[in-house]
Amino acid sequence: MPSMDRNTAVCATLLLAASLLPAADPSRTVVVISLDGFPAYALEDPKLPVPTLRRLMREGASAAAMSVVNPSVTWPNHTTMVTGVPPSKHGVLYNGMLVRESGTPPMRVEPWRDKAEMVRVPTVYDVAFGAGLTTAQVDWVAIHNPGTITWAFPEQPSAGGKIEMEMIAEGLVTKAEIEEFVKSNIVFRDQIWTRAAVHLIHKHQPNLLLFHLLSLDSTHHTYGPRSPAALTAMAMLDAQVRQILDALEAAGLKDRATVLVVSDHGFKTTLKGVRANAILKKAGLAKAAYVVPEGGTAMLYLTDEANRADRLRELSKLFNNVEGVSARGGAFAALDMPEPLENKQMADLLLVASDRYTFVGGDGDPAVFDLPRPGGSHGYLHSDPEMNAIFIAWGNGIKPGARLDRIRNLDVAPTIAALLGLDLKNVDGTALREILK
Repeated sequence: MPSMDRNTAVCATLLLAASLLPAADPSRTVVVISLDGFPAYALEDPKLPVPTLRRLMREGASAAAMSVVNPSVTWPNHTTMVTGVPPSKHGVLYNGMLVRESGTPPMRVEPWRDKAEMVRVPTVYDVAFGAGLTTAQVDWVAIHNPGTITWAFPEQPSAGGKIEMEMIAEGLVTKAEIEEFVKSNIVFRDQIWTRAAVHLIHKHQPNLLLFHLLSLDSTHHTYGPRSPAALTAMAMLDAQVRQILDALEAAGLKDRATVLVVSDHGFKTTLKGVRANAILKKAGLAKAAYVVPEGGTAMLYLTDEANRADRLRELSKLFNNVEGVSARGGAFAALDMPEPLENKQMADLLLVASDRYTFVGGDGDPAVFDLPRPGGSHGYLHSDPEMNAIFIAWGNGIKPGARLDRIRNLDVAPTIAALLGLDLKNVDGTALREILK
């Protein structure tokens, strides 16, 4: 794990660089609300019960769809939205960091690694902090110990944390609720995260607040998109967005605040599961390779590098003959993913699930099976339109009524930077000037 000295050095570098940048605007407030797993196609339903989001779209700007990056899972896409570059550059490919081990299984995904280990480029919150603005996050990801967040209420809060202690003192949450937080249901956690965001707005008024809610993603996985449960979850999220708007008005920030509502990926209905490691086991290749599932895609790693090229051809042929699966090797740059020899987080072979199939863990029989009930998954290639995310912008600096067809989530970070008067360099996205006053 990086030491605090390393984080201090990062902050010092950012502060030095900030002296060369245009002056940031300390009068501005930008709140980014991420509704995890909210598909763009959901907003096409005029009967979707989301009056607050409809209001923001009517009074502000929106896009018909926002393209995401591969893999279409939570942490890589949230990292793209604060860096303006794809995973091939920022390096985040999982909901955590892939850690290789000597035992069984030979690798695992570890989420609680310092941001400096995981994210290979500067973020917009790094630049904001370096320019003297205040930054805050509630349940954002790939952001553990960043050194550039002024106030944090993390995914796994602690009763000894500064914001947690403030909220306990004000009766917004109890110490027991914080201590039992990770064992609580996701709807309760979303409610507490919302209280934390409201508290940060009232008490600290950060220039940049990153706020992430998870209950819709969980509901979609369990019951599938377009289900009554999913509609209920979206209605609840709409009410939580309303709480943020009410907090901005009560804090006197309404006229200077900009709110961006985004999601990290869409969702597909799934009917069949694929245990890729069971396929390796049946073929006698369990010691030669290992697969980490990510829903609509899966990452295959060679654990035996002998005869690498021949082994990859063998594995590609094997998986191209499996129901509901195709294999892709090489040319990962075309998918905006890193090459495996450049980034050891990257797989040697990418497995892609067909429509209605999803990769799952385990190596038991059968390798391809009917799910107990229809569910939902993401992680599919970003070319799948059901993976498109939402983008809504409202408030200070936003042109009312502006409508865009399709944007990229690469454009979110440069747009945040433009709103705050920051210069976010070396990005692949561009600020959405069409929606800015």
